[in-house]
Amino acid sequence: MPPAFASLAKRLALLARPRRPESLPVEFNRHRIYILPTGFGWFFAMLLLAMGIGALNYNNNPALLLGLLLAGAANTSLFAAHLQLSGLRIVAIDAQPVPAGMALALRLHARAARGRGRRGLRVDLAGNEARLSLVEGAGETVLMIPTTQRGWLELGRLRISTTRPLGLARAWTYLWPDTPLLVYPAPEAHGPPLPQGRGENARARLHPAGEDMHHLRAYRRGDARRAIAWKPSARRGALLVREYEQPQSADIELDWRDLSALAYEDRIRRLARWVDEAEREGRRYRLLLPGQPALGPARGVDHRHACLRALALMPRLERDDVRSR
Repeated sequence: MPPAFASLAKRLALLARPRRPESLPVEFNRHRIYILPTGFGWFFAMLLLAMGIGALNYNNNPALLLGLLLAGAANTSLFAAHLQLSGLRIVAIDAQPVPAGMALALRLHARAARGRGRRGLRVDLAGNEARLSLVEGAGETVLMIPTTQRGWLELGRLRISTTRPLGLARAWTYLWPDTPLLVYPAPEAHGPPLPQGRGENARARLHPAGEDMHHLRAYRRGDARRAIAWKPSARRGALLVREYEQPQSADIELDWRDLSALAYEDRIRRLARWVDEAEREGRRYRLLLPGQPALGPARGVDHRHACLRALALMPRLERDDVRSR
């Protein structure tokens, strides 16, 4: 499509319903479904016009009858395309947060009135498309949306369209959900290791690379041969394996104030990386951010989400080189 026509189409789309974000669920009715011929539809219409003029000029009744039958089929396809969207109900939209820079998988859940199946629907958002089909009145699709920055991602208007059954016309409608999606900050690619734990709650945990032996246990398939305690095994008459322990430091404190030498956004990216590293190592950690209550110490999926959410929603600064806040 030429740029001039594309710009005109965007301006006309602003006049279509809805004109503001709306709460889900949303059901599409005749007041918000639009339909126009496709390029093939315009060609088909010109062909029918030529057939009709030729049939009338030469008084060819069979050709005129054929043209009228094709025109009736084309008209019926317009109603069929409209019915593909009429009664369609979008019940929910959800997505798991991802770090900025990764594609966010948006899941769209739909239902159809009276359980009627729908085929060949397309969901479009800013040039990203996905197909949607409803079997026995229900279905879902996944739309991959690129992300560029942390914080809330406003979806804007999604277009749901179809050209079925004959491809002569395109019926479409718009959905503007008021459901913002969360995007985590992009973690720092490389940087220093986790800071040392603070406090007096140091403890030890079992670790195959530890230095101090903790206890002996029965051999299990897959254990390394070097871990077998041969002398105790000979006395016991069964294979025994050494279990080692490794000292684990106290709870980690991830403090915003300790990173004053970094730029504002660089602090957020480093803390996001440390949160992920602490989770991978199974460490308990506390996140300290300015103007917010301390998060933790804890670990687990919920604690990680709370920390990354707090980092994602940190206020934005116009200049990234601000060192203190």
